[in-house]
Parts: sequence; C-alpha cells; structure tokens
Amino acid sequence: MVERRDVIGGGLAAGLAALFGDDAVQGAQTTQRTVPTDDDDAKTAKALDALRMMLEHRHESQDLMQIRSQQRTFLKANQKFPDFIDVGIDVWERLHDWHIKNRQPLTVLRTNDGHYGMPFMATTLLLRTEQTAGYISWGYD
Repeated sequence: MVERRDVIGGGLAAGLAALFGDDAVQGAQTTQRTVPTDDDDAKTAKALDALRMMLEHRHESQDLMQIRSQQRTFLKANQKFPDFIDVGIDVWERLHDWHIKNRQPLTVLRTNDGHYGMPFMATTLLLRTEQTAGYISWGYD
C-alpha cells in the first residue's frame, strides 16, 4: 500500500528534479554535505520561484477568468453574485475537467426546465447546448 506522504513527497521531488535537471537528482542522492555556493543558491531560488509560480497559476484558465469577470461585473451592479451564467458545451467540459484535475467537489444538477447546472462559487453555471461551444453569457437572476 502506498502511503500519502510517499505520493506527495515523490511528486514534489519529481517536480524539483524537473526544474533543477539531472544535477539536482544526483546531488540529492549523495550523502556528503558540501558548502553551497552563490551560484547554487541562485539556482535554488530560481527553481523555487518557478515552482511557486506554477502552483499559483495552475488553477487559472481562460474560462474561469471570463466567468469571474462576469461575476464581478454583476456584483458591482447588484451588490450580489449572479444566480446563473449560461455556458456552451466546450466551456462546460473544460470546467468539469478543471474540477476533477484540481480535486474540487463537483456537483452536477438538473434544473426544473431540464438544463444541467454546475455550482461555481455563488453562481450556478447552466449548460446551453443551443449556444455556440465557447459561449459564456452575462450573469442573471
């Protein structure tokens, strides 16, 4: 059985190895302690900064940014988030995949009029198959 810390530690080690290259993997495997140089410190800082940037931006997608923009516009005008935003099938599938990839809870529901809905923040995204595939509507109640 694989323990949680092995999976997390292995993923982190693999990510750092990819950023540092083969030298870091070989250096991590040696048991001798060496005095780090300024060049090593600079490489380490650069790799950690790249890893931080990757982790910060992995949740962003163009669809999410457009939906959040619609939510902000509605919020400024009405002092509340919209109840609904209509989306096309491509946007729906990318957001579905985003939930799975980022291990976010995914709830798909059916509305009274037969459309599929997906809660996102304080808004329900409604699948509109009659619209173009990349469609994102204005927010509404």
